[in-house]
Amino acid sequence: MEKYNFKKKDIKQIWCPGCGLFVIYTTLLKLLNSLDYSNKNTVIVSGIGCSGRLAGYFNVDSVHTTHGRALCVAEGIKLANSKLNVIVLSGDGDLLSIGGNHLLHTARRNVDITVICNFNEIYGMTGGQCSPSTPKGNRTITSLKGSEYNPINAQGIITSNNSYFFARSVMYEPKQFEEAAEKALKIKGFSFIEMHTACITNYGKRLGYKNVPEMVAYMKENFTKQKESKKLEKKEIGIIYK
Repeated sequence: MEKYNFKKKDIKQIWCPGCGLFVIYTTLLKLLNSLDYSNKNTVIVSGIGCSGRLAGYFNVDSVHTTHGRALCVAEGIKLANSKLNVIVLSGDGDLLSIGGNHLLHTARRNVDITVICNFNEIYGMTGGQCSPSTPKGNRTITSLKGSEYNPINAQGIITSNNSYFFARSVMYEPKQFEEAAEKALKIKGFSFIEMHTACITNYGKRLGYKNVPEMVAYMKENFTKQKESKKLEKKEIGIIYK
């Protein structure tokens, strides 16, 4: 099959230097071609936020939805044409907060779509507000003394169903992310990847980091690779499914 060019020409990605969204974008560009996807069988849906720009950077049919509605739009597309490969690229604020109810039920119905969640622990595009994934104690512009709440457990939501596919990846391990994304795209049913990335502009600097390499160094010190288990421990990257 002739390789399809998924990269839109003459469009410059405008994310901040060092943003983990570049890892998601470049990895998917490579992966979709290896799986023989094309503009005739692929639709990408995104929500609001920095990650919402992802859909527009791929040379396929795409939908940039209103805040929190990426999953219900993606499910509608899949219901209308079950032969399409439907991919959702959005952020933790969009998918786990205002879109949380859709996540519960799209996962419960095991809809055959792949979701890649840019998990950067903050509302980055709107200035750095506390998000549902912000760790307890971390300071943001809306939690100056530190977040009072424990972050949402995305793994717990996904694995509460009879059938599930959940993966956790981190931006400094692109090969592991590529492996997780390939398996997620191939599996029939709902698949969810929690991709941990760094936002230096509206999050990292408020936590005292000078640059993205410092944030990545922290990730490398704290994340570990999956051991043989039925669930991923906190800060453990890997793949689990049933």
